[in-house]
Amino acid sequence: MAKKNIFTDAFGTPYFLKRLVIFILGIVSYRRFNGFNKLKITGTEHLVDLPDSNVLFVCNHQTYFADVAAMYHAFCAVNNGYLNTIKNPIYLLNPKIDFYYVAAEETMNKGILPKIFKIAGAVTVKRTWRAEGKNVNRMVDMSEVDNIMKALDNGWVATFPQGTTSAFAQGRRGTAKLVKNQRPIVIPIKINGFRRAFDKKGLRVKVTGVKPTMEFKAPLDIDYDNEKAPEILLKIMTAIEQTEDFNLLHTYDEELKAKKLEQQDPNN
Repeated sequence: MAKKNIFTDAFGTPYFLKRLVIFILGIVSYRRFNGFNKLKITGTEHLVDLPDSNVLFVCNHQTYFADVAAMYHAFCAVNNGYLNTIKNPIYLLNPKIDFYYVAAEETMNKGILPKIFKIAGAVTVKRTWRAEGKNVNRMVDMSEVDNIMKALDNGWVATFPQGTTSAFAQGRRGTAKLVKNQRPIVIPIKINGFRRAFDKKGLRVKVTGVKPTMEFKAPLDIDYDNEKAPEILLKIMTAIEQTEDFNLLHTYDEELKAKKLEQQDPNN
């Protein structure tokens, strides 16, 4: 597989261009996370001793771009010795440049701003189950899988196992299969409050005074030899708190249904 060098990343993007894009986007987004809304970051101590490659971050998804932008701030801060804080944006002068994120191809090709975000490190994939607002059923493009593996071979990668910003959506098996085959260190990220603070794209501040959170958890303990993909996926979804066990609204609805059935039972 292709390798990065001192001038370009694994996909041939010049490092000077990535640094410039990350710096500009970081400056533009900074007040969104440490001004209009105060981002609370925890758990970045788990990132300090990680290797430079084959690290996979798995995260729940609430907006198209704000989630990833917040990760860049956190990673760049840690890269410069700042743990659990983004108060000193000087870290943007020395960014974490070998960081990539998996994103839907159709999202990254709409408009000039997504294309700029793409330069920062997007690894684009075509959704196999949905395209242009319609349900589809298409085969996985293996070249896209190869690109994700290439990114892992050369840096850190963030992916969103649900493939959608909908809460408690089903996790996609492709993430678990990738983990099973590539055997990366898997770091779960749990975010909250992004959906309330920003619009769906994550480009506009919707509400001020919100304190979105980003929690980095300890690496998952995975038995790559014996655990099967469904077991790995369940472990991932539990770690990012997106199983139905964490859906309080779902639990409330189920309890309400059970109560109504109990009231309708003539034996009571």
